[in-house]
Amino acid sequence: MIGEAERNARHKQQMERKKAVVDAGIARATEKRGIILVNTGNGKGKSSSAFGMVARALGHNMRVGVVQFIKGSFSTGEETFFRRFPEVSYHVMGEGFTWETQDRERDIALAAKAWQQAVTFLTDPSVDMVVLDEVNIALKMQYLDVEEVLAALRARPHMQHVVLTGRGALAQIMDIADTVTEMQDIKHAYRAGIQAQQGVEL
Repeated sequence: MIGEAERNARHKQQMERKKAVVDAGIARATEKRGIILVNTGNGKGKSSSAFGMVARALGHNMRVGVVQFIKGSFSTGEETFFRRFPEVSYHVMGEGFTWETQDRERDIALAAKAWQQAVTFLTDPSVDMVVLDEVNIALKMQYLDVEEVLAALRARPHMQHVVLTGRGALAQIMDIADTVTEMQDIKHAYRAGIQAQQGVEL
């Protein structure tokens, strides 16, 4: 059985090795440009993560454009909050989830209108971050042309960051992204019969 002094010494050695690895990784990261992030998967937290980044961006005096593609039938806390900031241009363009609207033609028309607003942001170098909330669903449902979206992402201003959220992200979208996070659904209060709560889901 090792003593406390030896345990501390081993810990110090491990942390020194870890620091060397981390420092080397940081030293290799010399490119500076806007990045594309995709939050997908069946778990909770995709949009929440995106809006956490909006808060970070505001902390750095950045301008943010938000387009919500599917949501829109009810107001959310993030919408109410971020509309307070003149640095955030917030556009809710949907009418609710596809199983609620039950009108494919109207959903497609609304997605096209939302995409027009997204393109306005994606071509404006004064917009530092663009959040395309639930756009992955619009792409999966073929409401939008994925090649058109990819072209706009490639042509955006050099330092602009883009966050795309929604389950079912297409392979082409994940391929162009710099960071992809898949939220895994392990347990959800909804399945226990608990209503969606303000501050958590709304």
